[in-house]
Amino acid sequence: MIRIEGIAAFVAVVEAGSVSEAARRLRLSKSVVSERLAELEKSLGGLLLHRTTRKLTLTEDGTVFLERAARIVREIEEAAADMAERRGTLSGPIRIAAPVTFGRMHLGPALYPFLAEHPEIELTLDIDDRRVDAASDGYDAIIRNGPIADSRLVAWKLAESRRLLCASPDYLAREGIPSSLDDLNSHRGIFYTNRGVADWRFQTPDGAIVVRAKLALGINNGDMLRDAAIAGLGIALLPAFIAGPAIREGRLAEIDVGRRPEAEFIYMAHPEGRNPSAKLRAIADHLKKSFGDPPYWDPAG
Repeated sequence: MIRIEGIAAFVAVVEAGSVSEAARRLRLSKSVVSERLAELEKSLGGLLLHRTTRKLTLTEDGTVFLERAARIVREIEEAAADMAERRGTLSGPIRIAAPVTFGRMHLGPALYPFLAEHPEIELTLDIDDRRVDAASDGYDAIIRNGPIADSRLVAWKLAESRRLLCASPDYLAREGIPSSLDDLNSHRGIFYTNRGVADWRFQTPDGAIVVRAKLALGINNGDMLRDAAIAGLGIALLPAFIAGPAIREGRLAEIDVGRRPEAEFIYMAHPEGRNPSAKLRAIADHLKKSFGDPPYWDPAG
């Protein structure tokens, strides 16, 4: 007899990439997850995974079984959540990924009162600037800052994310204040390397223009990007949710070059084809209201 616990363990192991990580996500011991997986394979009469000391890979049978197994697990979770929601309760597990700096500065403070109000929601929040794949990595949704481009995702806008050219007053006093896009070419830039390129893109009537300042520092963390600008290393193009407090305090100054950077958003996205749960919609609605329009962190707002 095939047990749902074994199917859930198999799906979790595939999504997590290892038995130990799957056990952590399921809040079970590693031995229990291994036993459930072995029992499932025995019930099916074949191996689902090749196991080595370094990694797990799907067998041909495992590849065929995975799609339906994942759908079964999702449907059971959604059915249980629907039953709770019919009783007026938001409950059950949900897994969301979000970027580090935004998560620390704004997402966490917005989520804590919501979770206190709905104690039966079991939220796992993964804070990581890595660009995760919402579907294959097993997330119900991801929260991101940037343009909305991935056609495999259904995106809900939570807030505008205006980006600001910023530098310290000390840097601008030493190097001068740029007033045009051409002026930026002779300045030193601090770039966010998770985007993969050391350039800035601005909107013009003729389309986007790319500006490449001299590289002063490339870094993959928003907090340190802001701190490097405050330290006077160069100019940074920062989201308002990072730069806003430093601008209000006078540690950074906004630079106007006559053109705006390309539009970006704070958005929540879930894999296409999945029916988002009521609790996911409730979280998105709560965050949208908490952030405001314009968002509370924007100095212009």
